[in-house]
Amino acid sequence: MIQELKVKNFLSFKDEVTFSFEATKDTFAEDYHVVEVAPGVRLQRFAMVYGANASGKSNLLSVLRFLGSFWRRQPQSVDVGVEVIPFLLDAETPNNPSEFEIIFYVGSTKYWYQLSATKHAVLSEKLYYYKSVQPTMLFDRKLENDQSVIHFGAPLKLSAYEKEKISVECLKNMSFFVARNKVNVSLPAIDDAKLWITRQIKPVVLPKTRMFELSEEYIATDEKLKAHLLDFLRQADYNISGVSAKVIEEEIPEFYIDIFLNNDKVPDSEKRRIKNKRTIPQYRTIFEHTVAGDGGRTKYYLTKDDESFGTLRTLGLETAIYDAQQKNAVLAIDEVENSLHPQLLKFLLLNYLRTKSRSQLLVTTHYDPLLNEVTKQNDQRIFRKDSVWFTEKLASGHTDVYSLAEFRGLNRLSSIQKAYNQGNFGAFPQINL
Repeated sequence: MIQELKVKNFLSFKDEVTFSFEATKDTFAEDYHVVEVAPGVRLQRFAMVYGANASGKSNLLSVLRFLGSFWRRQPQSVDVGVEVIPFLLDAETPNNPSEFEIIFYVGSTKYWYQLSATKHAVLSEKLYYYKSVQPTMLFDRKLENDQSVIHFGAPLKLSAYEKEKISVECLKNMSFFVARNKVNVSLPAIDDAKLWITRQIKPVVLPKTRMFELSEEYIATDEKLKAHLLDFLRQADYNISGVSAKVIEEEIPEFYIDIFLNNDKVPDSEKRRIKNKRTIPQYRTIFEHTVAGDGGRTKYYLTKDDESFGTLRTLGLETAIYDAQQKNAVLAIDEVENSLHPQLLKFLLLNYLRTKSRSQLLVTTHYDPLLNEVTKQNDQRIFRKDSVWFTEKLASGHTDVYSLAEFRGLNRLSSIQKAYNQGNFGAFPQINL
């Protein structure tokens, strides 16, 4: 689980900002909001970010997007750049490195990762873990004479050859973890962290992300998830009573074959399959609708093309959230309310929170009624105050990030939503209406 994320000189973040999942001492909704990952360390499973348009909400999620890509990306040559974009509204920052830090837990073990990079090369990359109060270095990678030089910590027992081999494989524009994959050597403490950051931090869901493709794959192969989705649809008041998906091999037009074969983003294994079979697998999904009519209840069958975008997005979001819960992963969703009815959004988030796991969900939203949402059962708020974060674009053009929990007197407010709309917390568009 992520405890803390820091970023400096990246996109709209000029100065260092800190986002944290660490819970305050508030015990409200602790059973389903908070996980104690280690003695005295309480981390939240959910956070939502508010702010005006262009204030940096999406950029906060882009930090996870960049890191996730960087940790997996294998450049084809040393000349390919690092995909960092520094803060551009300043005379100095475009020439300075972008800096990132993330503190996370794998089980009950705490890790601390640091990265400093320009658009040309990684200047520094470090990983520590905690076996006591003080951090223990696992690796420290620096750029010297335009080449990566890696020093390993005492817990790692490597031969001089193995150390040299990893250093040689580590191009100046790639992550240590990518180079490590090329060398057959045992690095238990490092590999625990590598597996977590490369598998447990899921791709960021954007408003334009085609979500339903993920659902189709699971519906076709995972009966447990299929049953979960049908139950979810029933509770969410859809009249969908069944859904099925199967893979159909469709022939690829001849003029598309070369496009696939020359696309660097297509895996080699898929290129071989396309070259041999000259087909591409497509999912064919059928929805069963049961409706009441004069003659009683009747079933009708529709394809995904007949369903609304909102229906398909709902299924895609719930599939991604379910997958994150099952794998105790981190999932970020930009503009989570997109194409969802407010009651459906509330149900989606509450359904997530009521399912215990070590997963974490980070969302951005403009839908401020969530700040005051309550449950029907006991009329209590759904979300903790320390789960609410804000991004504010300052006059200099850079983004500040801060938590609702930093403000005093919150318990005296009758409506957090109203206080937000009155500008009491900032992060609100200054528009004269």
